[in-house]
Amino acid sequence: MTVRTPYPPSLVEQSRPKVSPNAGLADFQAAGEIRLLILDDDPAICAFIRTLLGNDEFMIDTLSDPTLVEGWLKGQQYQMIIMDYMLPGLNTEQVFEWIRDHQPDASVIVVTAFPSVESALSCLRARTYDYLTKPFQPEQLRSLVVRCLESKGLLRMTEDALRETLGAVIRERRKALKMTLQLMSDKTKVSLGYLSQIELGKNSASIETLYKICLALGIKMSDLFTAVQGKNG
Repeated sequence: MTVRTPYPPSLVEQSRPKVSPNAGLADFQAAGEIRLLILDDDPAICAFIRTLLGNDEFMIDTLSDPTLVEGWLKGQQYQMIIMDYMLPGLNTEQVFEWIRDHQPDASVIVVTAFPSVESALSCLRARTYDYLTKPFQPEQLRSLVVRCLESKGLLRMTEDALRETLGAVIRERRKALKMTLQLMSDKTKVSLGYLSQIELGKNSASIETLYKICLALGIKMSDLFTAVQGKNG
């Protein structure tokens, strides 16, 4: 894919990552265009995060030359920016100001190898989405990205993933109450086979059936879906 001029391709890479989607992101699909920018003076870190978030529905730019940051932020609009707190030769507060001016719709996740109260407060003032310390667990960053993009309405679970996760939440709740599937069937008046298919994620439950299940489990439907979000966020 051609990189926008005047920036040399060696400094900015833009493409759909040619890596297989990881298990976490594979359970989600884009509800719109999703563009991410990774800012870090270490090209290896840029490449690592880019691979970590590899998904065919993401467009990911990486920029490792701090001298190009201001100009680059004036160009393509992003939904998310993942940036190192300390970029050589740049004042972080200035970078936050550029983002506010040129990328008003972008959510910002800051990563840093040198956490401090001062930097944490700076991020709070800038209203960044989150603050992550290096080295971080890959799943930490993936979860943050998923949760953020979900909250923006840009990422949603696939039907298969939703069905499977919903079934797992129902099964876990039922077992926590020490309730057999037969007892659940008796309480809901839903067939044993249908309930089993729902818990296994092989069949979708109607709103009416979910309502009956929630009554039997002693929870609200809103709590059920909150649990589903928590399991994948």
